[in-house]
Order: sequence, then C-alpha cells, then structure tokens
Amino acid sequence: MTHTEIEITAELVRDLLRDQHPDLADRPVRLGARGWDNQLWRLGDDLAVRLPWATSTADALLRKEHAWMPGLAPNLPLPVPVPQRFGEPSERFPRPWIVTTWVPGSPADRDPVTRGEEAADALAAFLTALHRPAPEGAPAGRGRGGSLADCAEGFAKQLASAVEQGLIPDPDAVRAVWEDAVAAPEWTGPAVWLHCDLHPANVVTADGTFCGVIDFGDLCAGDPACDLAAAWILLPDGVVDRFHAAYRPAPDAATLRRARGWALGRALSGLLIGEAGVRGLPGGKPSWGPPARASLQRLTG
Repeated sequence: MTHTEIEITAELVRDLLRDQHPDLADRPVRLGARGWDNQLWRLGDDLAVRLPWATSTADALLRKEHAWMPGLAPNLPLPVPVPQRFGEPSERFPRPWIVTTWVPGSPADRDPVTRGEEAADALAAFLTALHRPAPEGAPAGRGRGGSLADCAEGFAKQLASAVEQGLIPDPDAVRAVWEDAVAAPEWTGPAVWLHCDLHPANVVTADGTFCGVIDFGDLCAGDPACDLAAAWILLPDGVVDRFHAAYRPAPDAATLRRARGWALGRALSGLLIGEAGVRGLPGGKPSWGPPARASLQRLTG
C-alpha cells in the first residue's frame, strides 16, 4: 500500500474544485467511502469526487474510467458512475482525480441480496449488455480476463495462506474445483468488455436486489468467464442456474468451468482480505469475510 502523504479532507476537495471546476465548488462536500484504491467524496446529491489515496496504479485506473465509461454507460441497464469532469495533478494534489455521477444504494457486503431471483435477472441483464466485443485498443486486464493458468502461482499462494490461517475446512475440495477450471478449454471468442472486479463491495443494493454497479477501475477486454464468476460471489444460494439461463449468449460448459475458477480465486481473496481487516492490515475489509465464506461453500459444497 502506498497511501498518499497528503491528507484528503473536505476542504482539500473544495480547494481542488475551486481551482479546476469552480462551478461545482459551492456544492456540499462530505465523505462517501474509503475504498481500496480511492476515496469517494459526495458532491451534493448526485455527484462524487474520486481521488486516489492508496495503490500507485490508481492514477491509471481513473484515467481509464474517464476515457471509456461515458461511452459504455448508456447501454447498461443498471446505474453506474459516469465520469463528468477530470482533475489534473497540481501542487495541491499531485495525482489525477475525477468527478462522477453518484450511484445510490448500499454496498452488498453490508446489505446482501435477499430477493435472489430478481437479483439473478438483474445481474444477467447487466452482464449481457456489458459483454459486447471490445474495440481495438481496449485496455488489457491486470491478470484478469485472460488465461486462468497465468494465475496459478498467485492462486497457490492464496490457498497456502488461507490453509495456514485455518480458513479452509477442505483444501482438497478447493484444489479440485481449481484444477477442473484450469483444465477447461480456453476462450476462443472475441474479447468482450469486462468489469473484472465484481465482488460484494462493488455492487450496491436496495430493497433486497441490485440497484447499481460501481468501481470500473479494472475495466478491460477478455474472457467473459471472469465476470460470470460473479454468480457464485454475489448471488444467494439457489439462483445461480437462473442467472445462467438468463444470461445471453448462453455460456457453454467450458466457460462455466473457467468461471468457477475465477470465482474461487475471488472468494479466497475476499476471505483473506476480510480476515486481514480483522487483524488490522491497512485496506482490510472485515465485511468481505462472510460473503467470501458463503461463496466458497457454494463452489465446493
């Protein structure tokens, strides 16, 4: 983690707006959330300022969102944050930042889905709309959306760490799911647009179902199996098959096998981050642990 040396405050946000977007500077400013890469500050009722505060890669991710999301958002059936303004690095704050639309709702790691069938349909419709062939020049993934085999070393380290900490009751069952996923035939279709980071903190809920998708910093082109993993990560028991039936084009058996592998990696990561949060590691998220455990049970049970 490389947290910025500059403390981000409401006053700093207002000063940045006065310098570069003065027509927005008089809006009320209040903290919205501190994420893994960025801080989000509410700007009135309908906008937010997104500033990098941790990982060094966050700058490039914000630039990517600003470049691509305005063109993708109109075709998506769930609300997403749409960049409205760009903030250049300056003496006040030496990193780029953006102003986006605010997506109302509560993160699913805190308010999980309770209306499973509606949520399965909503997620399937969203990913069907997003998974269009990406144009030439679309961003490549950071180890996601490609071959699962390329992630084998990272997965082995995650699993070893989780086993060492006593977090995995049946490591052999986890390995079996992973090995089957890696053995599945590779994706041979066109590279499609992917969110690539669909975990419970990056979707928002209201009235028991999904009402928005946030944080497109990992947006890239690749194998749809990476996003289809979300069915095991985000949905409650008993509705994964409904999701697969609603998604178009219908995923083949090999794609579903790969998706299970991506889901397994996401669940392990969420479990470790959740436990790390309990142990006080910077950036840790204790609320990620319970949904990760539930995902592992769905995948290996």
